[in-house]
Amino acid sequence: MATLQGICRNCGSLIMVDDRDSECECIFCNCVFPTSEAIEIFEDPDGREFPNEHFDRIADGKHHYTNRVYSAESIEKAVKRQELSASNESGSTKVVNEFEVSPSDVKAPPKVVAVILSVAAALVIGVLVIALPMYQERTKLHKEISSDIATVFEGIAEVDISTDDQGFTKGYIISGQTCEDIKVITDDALDEDAARSIFDNYCALRSSHYDGKNNEVTMTIYSSGNIYTVTNDGIETAKD
Repeated sequence: MATLQGICRNCGSLIMVDDRDSECECIFCNCVFPTSEAIEIFEDPDGREFPNEHFDRIADGKHHYTNRVYSAESIEKAVKRQELSASNESGSTKVVNEFEVSPSDVKAPPKVVAVILSVAAALVIGVLVIALPMYQERTKLHKEISSDIATVFEGIAEVDISTDDQGFTKGYIISGQTCEDIKVITDDALDEDAARSIFDNYCALRSSHYDGKNNEVTMTIYSSGNIYTVTNDGIETAKD
């Protein structure tokens, strides 16, 4: 019991029939004839002849051809889709497709939003709790070392310890979380012993402001003719 394919016995057109109906009607020539005959012709069309007679539409408005049944809701949606398509093709203002789900339509429940915000806030606070003390410690150590930096070079080399208009030191740069990296610039010609003395003086100064710690210090000295890289493990020399 289903909608099947058939062939009109009058015009030979392919039609859809319902095998539960005793008669069917061709939508092309209006011929009404037994449904079983339409199915039979479709299954074995060889040797068939089609007279192509003229038939008027049934006056009472009743039809025997099979239609697909549409609900009022589906028809309404189809009309709206057609209007949307026509509007977009005409170049007018784009109409929002009410059948399309947009990101704004997908909203997280208030509890989920609250949890996400709470986790984000906790992460930010955690970062601040860790980073802020480290930043304050480094800033304090840098300031204390810079205030006594002249003692590092005293009697060994001329180094400009003043700052420029932007507050950057001219003759040296201290970096690292524990001020363990320092670069020095001088126009004086230094030997390795002088470079080592500057390194030892800096380590002593840093240790006095850093609870006696004196590890992992690296100093690069740019002098006239040579570049010295001094660490606790030794000294390397390169030509400038």
